[in-house]
Amino acid sequence: MQTMNISLPDPMKEYVEEQVTVRDYSSASEYMRELVRADQKRNAKEQLERTLLESLLEGKAQEATPEFWSTLRAELGKRTKTGRATRPKSRVA
Repeated sequence: MQTMNISLPDPMKEYVEEQVTVRDYSSASEYMRELVRADQKRNAKEQLERTLLESLLEGKAQEATPEFWSTLRAELGKRTKTGRATRPKSRVA
């Protein structure tokens, strides 16, 4: 695991230390890792929302019927088994 040093103003450093204690983290690093993971999830959600909105605006939307989900699951299952790292075709709006 790599080390990264960050500089924080005193009030922020005190806040981090307080969160470590109050929220029962083992270290400031653990707290920061959780913050980064939460930010990654938020960014992924925002990207998904942008992609969905773009699909809707471009008229690429498709009704999500049970057959659609079945086909999508099968296609994704094949891609996972073959180890393809390519992005699946945009089918969902």
